[in-house]
Amino acid sequence: MSAEMIGFLGIVALLVLFALKVPVSVSLVIVGTVGIGFIRNWETALVQLGSTPFSTASSYSLSVIPLFILMGMFLSYSGFGNDLYNAVDSWIGHIRGGLGITTIGTSALFASISGSVNATTATMARIALPEMKKYKYDEGLSTSAVAAGGTLGILIPPSVILVLYGVLTMEPIGKLLIAGIIPGILQMALFMAVIYFIVLRKPELAPVTPKKPFIVKVKSLNSVWPFALLFLLSIGGIYLGFFTPTEAGGIGAFGAFLLAIATRRLSWADFKTSLNETTRLTAMMFFILIGADIFSKFLALSRIPVAITQYVSELDVSPMLIMFFILVVYFILGMFLEGLAIFVLTLPVVYPLIIELGFNGVWFGIVMVLVMNIGLVTPPLGLSVYIISGVAKDIPIEKIFRGIIPMLLAMILCLVLIVLFPQIVTILPDFMKG
Repeated sequence: MSAEMIGFLGIVALLVLFALKVPVSVSLVIVGTVGIGFIRNWETALVQLGSTPFSTASSYSLSVIPLFILMGMFLSYSGFGNDLYNAVDSWIGHIRGGLGITTIGTSALFASISGSVNATTATMARIALPEMKKYKYDEGLSTSAVAAGGTLGILIPPSVILVLYGVLTMEPIGKLLIAGIIPGILQMALFMAVIYFIVLRKPELAPVTPKKPFIVKVKSLNSVWPFALLFLLSIGGIYLGFFTPTEAGGIGAFGAFLLAIATRRLSWADFKTSLNETTRLTAMMFFILIGADIFSKFLALSRIPVAITQYVSELDVSPMLIMFFILVVYFILGMFLEGLAIFVLTLPVVYPLIIELGFNGVWFGIVMVLVMNIGLVTPPLGLSVYIISGVAKDIPIEKIFRGIIPMLLAMILCLVLIVLFPQIVTILPDFMKG
């Protein structure tokens, strides 16, 4: 049996394991090890199985992951999300649809610290949904605002997913993090515009809420400065060349800890929970990366990435047309597979092809995140929708999926704009110092 055929069967086996709900990390290790054993020999396979975990986990570039996660956990368990929502609400909550727009804006600010879809979505669902229910907002509109806002968690830096992309592709992590800023702002603005025009057309979906006094608005800014300070210290430091991503993560995590202690928001129980959650999520991601490393070596031995790249590069078709078909495949995969699974399954094959076609690797990382975000709100998987359904058990999940359709169209529009105008992504990384 040829190496290419073994590689193809390995990909099929991996998809079968995913369908059987075998953990992504375990599936990658099994298929990668067995595949190397068949192509080379079992001694080589076992050597890879023994050496890869240490070589991957000891990588300095990966140390940024637990630091950014820890920063988000400290702020999440300290209850700053509530203060942030109230601050944004005090300024724009009184306009029609203002609570929905507030939810999007708060999600963007919270995402700039947490870097996680799950954390942002769950936090906003607990904070925003009861408030919008209090003022009799339409359930479809309120849940769509939370679901859409939550997807900003892996686009606006610090994004753990972009860090993983950088590790898997060897693209500079600092540039990837900075590249997500303008697309994140664009996506946020499109979400806000969708809510505004929906409510303009159907005012009954979002009643007007009372306007806050100016003094209340000014005082509410006290809740925003910690997020602004941490963002400027960590992400601003990366952009200006003062810190590496790992150093920025360390400063951010320590700053979040000092802030939580100084405001007496972090109890001993919350501190232990933050460390526990950080350890659990870090271990899960490291295990996935170890599996991805083994699986990538298996695919490299199968020569499938080289064969596909060579075949496609010889086709007499536009690179943009090839990109279109790649995005269609990603859109379909996003409906059935979790984002991390898509990353580790496709990047060893797709990334070399993207570079061969002349596309920017940093730009493609943002494109992949945008496609992943679409998968987060589309059935049947729709992870963000299920998170909201777990918080708002009284709202039918079908209603949440129907309400998200306008936001889904906004996400597709954002993706189209970034594909047509790559400068939206690349302009900030191109001007980075260091």
